[in-house]
Amino acid sequence: MKRKIITTGDGSKTIQIEDWDEQYHSKHGAVQEAYHVFIEHGLRLFQNRKVNLLEIGFGTGLNALITLHEAVGQNLQIDYVGVEAFPVSMEEVNQLDYCEQLGFEGLEQMFQKMHSCPWEEVISITTDFSLLKQKKDFKQIDQQGLFNLIYFDAFGARVQPELWTEEIFLKMYQALAIDGVLVTYAAKGSVRRAMQAVGFTVERLPGPPGKREMLRAVKTL
Repeated sequence: MKRKIITTGDGSKTIQIEDWDEQYHSKHGAVQEAYHVFIEHGLRLFQNRKVNLLEIGFGTGLNALITLHEAVGQNLQIDYVGVEAFPVSMEEVNQLDYCEQLGFEGLEQMFQKMHSCPWEEVISITTDFSLLKQKKDFKQIDQQGLFNLIYFDAFGARVQPELWTEEIFLKMYQALAIDGVLVTYAAKGSVRRAMQAVGFTVERLPGPPGKREMLRAVKTL
């Protein structure tokens, strides 16, 4: 499918799949969405501890980059697993300019390492941040009780409804430890009901720019 780099509402860039009219991040603001959904309502629930983190849709690496930066201020040690079925190219990564826009110039080498490091191998990006990239379909996730936090950043249900089903959310529920948290930009009623059907306690939260709401789900049992 044809892909191109576009500029979003906050001036940051993302990748658009033209055939689907779908973006890797919100067209209203890629960076704003990443911070609002995954950092403000996810990562900041955790302080001064080790966090096992799973990202569903590693994509451009924006969420991983911001998490690496934020983890320092929160005194976190993070083992980050990014699952992606269709990795982006280094050519695309270099056009996104995330480190420059965010003022993370000191992290550029680490961001490059995130994308260039081997798949299926745990790599130490820093002493407190390891990365395991897994190239596979989300349905192949089979960890049990491992993760404290899931960034659920799959393409939207409009274009890939099969990624927002009870089957997928059961895998997410099983992969989380007790009191583990899943955050996503999505807010559709069908998504919320699928989460609740597999055992999640789900709350609606104010959404990022361009969206009224988002969802946060917790495994309480």
